[in-house]
Amino acid sequence: MRIWVLKNNKKLSHLNKKGEAKMVNINEKIISDREAIARCEVNVSKEIIKLILENNIKKGDVVQLSKIAGIMGAKRTHELIPLCHNIPLSEINIDIIILEDSSKLSIEASVKAEWKTGVEMEALTAVSITALSIYDMCKSVDKHIEINSLKLIKKSGGKSGDFINE
Repeated sequence: MRIWVLKNNKKLSHLNKKGEAKMVNINEKIISDREAIARCEVNVSKEIIKLILENNIKKGDVVQLSKIAGIMGAKRTHELIPLCHNIPLSEINIDIIILEDSSKLSIEASVKAEWKTGVEMEALTAVSITALSIYDMCKSVDKHIEINSLKLIKKSGGKSGDFINE
């Protein structure tokens, strides 16, 4: 049995009285507009950038297929992250900007819902899966691809209020 030592007598929201994992009860929470924006970068070779711009990657259109993968990932976050709630998402937008000079793809996902809990994990999952899809589609050209700087940029709504990552 694991014993959890808490500082300042704080209760951990995702543990029951026995110290076991549990999903938080959100029945009493108020439905509100929620939005989260996450971002990451994918560093690739100049050759990959050229092939993406020419739409000559063997697996297909990297930008469009990776966006679809990211949207699918956001919708399935609750199946991937054990204590996440299934949230009825109302909007998912994924932007991929090709930074040709620095051989990077910048990915940003915006996720919205009108619900009782936030959508930060859905936005982070969206950019992660988009980046992994880019890797998968381009790895046959060069496996030195790096996925970097995954972070939450902004979140709004809910009890904890707004957050902006400066």
